[in-house]
Parts: sequence; C-alpha cells; structure tokens
Amino acid sequence: MNKIILQIGLLVFFFSVIYFVQRGAELEKIIINSLAIFIILTVMLSIITLGLIKAINKNTIDKINNYSNDFTGTSEHE
Repeated sequence: MNKIILQIGLLVFFFSVIYFVQRGAELEKIIINSLAIFIILTVMLSIITLGLIKAINKNTIDKINNYSNDFTGTSEHE
C-alpha cells in the first residue's frame, strides 16, 4: 500500500513540475512548490489509508466476535 501511495505522490509531483514550468516560474520555486505538494499529498493519503484500514479491521473483528457469540450461544437473542 505504501508503494502505491508513493507512486501517486510522485505522479502528482511530476505533474506539478510540468504545470509550474508551463507557467514560467523559477527553477527553485518549481522544485520547492512541487516538493511541498508531494509531501502534503503523500502524508494525507497515508493518514486516510491508515484510517480506512483500521476501520475495516475493527469492523471485521466485530463481525468475527458476533459470529463466535452466535456459535457458542452467548448472543443476546437467546
């Protein structure tokens, strides 16, 4: 998953380099702005991915516990 996030970040980095070059910015500003976009996007995608993975894992554990309670006869429906 980290490789995918890094590759998306690099793709956006190079797109932003192309965008800033077309606008005629200086080389230093192009690199700094593109690097800032890359870092912000990569961190945001990592945080979102971690949140989604934790939510999926919590939901899966809850379902497993419900099924195990149903099999043992300790559910609230008895």
